[in-house]
Amino acid sequence: MTTDSTTWAIEVRGLEKSFKDLRVLRGVDLDVGQGSIVALLGTNGAGKTTLVKILATLLKGDAGTVRVHGFDVATHAAKVRESFSLTGQFAAVDEILTGRENLILVAQLRHLADPAGLADDLLDRFSLSDAAGRKASTYSGGMQRRLDIAMSLIGNPPIILLDEPTAGLDPQARLEVWQTVKDLAAGGTTVLLTTQYLEEAEQLADRIAILHEGRIIVDGTLAELKAQLPPAKVECVEKQPRLEDVFLAIVGADASETDDPYDAAAATER
Repeated sequence: MTTDSTTWAIEVRGLEKSFKDLRVLRGVDLDVGQGSIVALLGTNGAGKTTLVKILATLLKGDAGTVRVHGFDVATHAAKVRESFSLTGQFAAVDEILTGRENLILVAQLRHLADPAGLADDLLDRFSLSDAAGRKASTYSGGMQRRLDIAMSLIGNPPIILLDEPTAGLDPQARLEVWQTVKDLAAGGTTVLLTTQYLEEAEQLADRIAILHEGRIIVDGTLAELKAQLPPAKVECVEKQPRLEDVFLAIVGADASETDDPYDAAAATER
């Protein structure tokens, strides 16, 4: 593992965190390269969200060092907060406002020039222009999540932290978010993604780290992780379509773009 800090957007060394007698992080080491997508996998309670909150300066570690965009989270928290955006497990949109109004509000709060122009650019980038004037409450789950990510990109942060970004979304909405994440990385944004969906990590990540019992036990590319398994046995098996394949074939690519607010609300709740 190289120690050249210029190549890393995120550096974590020996990070520990406990809540009273519960040791959540027990010496975590993690590197995230600039412009890459790293997936952090782990079961519930493994410490994924705790790690993200420390990176986001929302929690303080008990020991170890953490640097984000070259800044130490303990000594330069303000600089760290300027360097990233955090998108949590639930879309943080104001459902009373329209999609465009949500984006303008965030741009105004960040004192950026031309909030309306920024909003229009992001609506176009995230394929939400046609729904710009609709209240966010009428958006499907996938549309709300795309709007949420668009809001987090106002100000062009070099790093985005995605904590379980597709939790509760239907298969089509999940695919929409996956494409959004790929587009972010293609544009040079660094992405740290926490997820419980193994297929999500396979589809998106340049590298995969597995957090287990408070430590990173595996860190590498998908090919490197697969190489740790015994050689596969070759068997002839008739391949059957997955349920996701059947679902998407039946409902079509535009299934999540519903105009029915009740269907949209139900999709959001799932």
